[in-house]
Amino acid sequence: MPASTNEAVRVAVLADSDTRWKWGALTARRITAEAVEPTGFLLRGRATPTARQLAETGVSTTPPREVTGAEFLRAVRDAAARDEGYDVVVLALVGGTVRAVLQGLAELSLPRRPVIVTGYVGVVYEKLADGLLLRHGADVVLANSRHDAERFRAVYEGVGADASSVVEAALPFLGGAPYAPEAGRDTLVFAAQPSVPATRAERTYLLRRLVGYARAHPEREVLLKLRSKPGEHTTHLEELPYQRLVRELAVPPNFRLVYGHMGEVLDRTDLLVTVSSTAALEALHRRIPTAVLTDLGVREVLGNHHFIGSGLLTSFDRLDADVRPVPDEEWLARQGVAAGGGSYASSFDAARARVRELLARPALPPIAPYYTAETAPGYLPGILARHRLDATAPEPRDSGLRRVVREAARGAYRHGVQRVAPVIRRLGEL
Repeated sequence: MPASTNEAVRVAVLADSDTRWKWGALTARRITAEAVEPTGFLLRGRATPTARQLAETGVSTTPPREVTGAEFLRAVRDAAARDEGYDVVVLALVGGTVRAVLQGLAELSLPRRPVIVTGYVGVVYEKLADGLLLRHGADVVLANSRHDAERFRAVYEGVGADASSVVEAALPFLGGAPYAPEAGRDTLVFAAQPSVPATRAERTYLLRRLVGYARAHPEREVLLKLRSKPGEHTTHLEELPYQRLVRELAVPPNFRLVYGHMGEVLDRTDLLVTVSSTAALEALHRRIPTAVLTDLGVREVLGNHHFIGSGLLTSFDRLDADVRPVPDEEWLARQGVAAGGGSYASSFDAARARVRELLARPALPPIAPYYTAETAPGYLPGILARHRLDATAPEPRDSGLRRVVREAARGAYRHGVQRVAPVIRRLGEL
């Protein structure tokens, strides 16, 4: 076990989607050393990304290995048995899965367990208390801003849980060149979200307003930036892909659907528009003009309530009139974006120091989550049962037939989400 992160540190990242793999891999490098190449594991499930989605993240040339939760635990156990145990494990997962993996790691009873790090991939606008309490027990719970760190500590302290694991950091994928207008370029990019808004009417409304904006401004390029292609899934389920909705509209030539790395799209963006995408924070960090829409209301279910006080809330009517919002500098500072003077580069200093201090300890304390059989006897058993993480169970053979069946089942699930479920929902509204 290294005494500090200046020595070779073995890091494992377990993620359950493309965006969380991006967050986890970049976080692993930020909190240890930039040269560290983490060993990647991708949790098999409904949001398992395709090879194209993984490549689009741009974080590693080595794709993560697809595993079940039990297979991941066996990999951790077997690495320790070879005296090649992981020093740090980054859990880039939803809260319930984090809690289940914490239980599984504790039950491995390793001679020296790894330092466990977790956090959030973007804006935390829903299930704040539950998500945090499910993550409690990790050695480090990263907060992406001063605002989040204060909220996280308040939740832990409010239930009598140890809040020392909360460490203020930043989103690990902020960066890129500062905004520089170019003569002859005027590009609006709408950052779409898979599940916000959720209804056909609301998604069609946004699409019609974008197309209308493009038609009213033929000299401008209007790009609808999409997260995934039909049949693919991301962190959130997408029942109504814009690719299908746009077929019902006649679009002008200056309106296009685009994919690709968000950072590369932002390189040519002059106005970023969204409902509540984390892309807004990426754009703001680069000082790209940004607008957060109020057309569908300012509602918790949309996540745009997070931007109250930002100065960014506006509507399509105002954008049509070329009235662009001006961000509030104090709000930006509390969110950890648009940081100058090298402050972003130092955003992970506290996290690196915490990991270094934990690695230097002779032994780490037992994993002690807030949710236990005593504090949540009617809740925790169901979470653990759903994940069924048993590293001692016989390892199934991953035969060719098993892989074919798995891919067929995954395809059927995605078809059900994107084709069957919306039809059933519309029938239910008749």
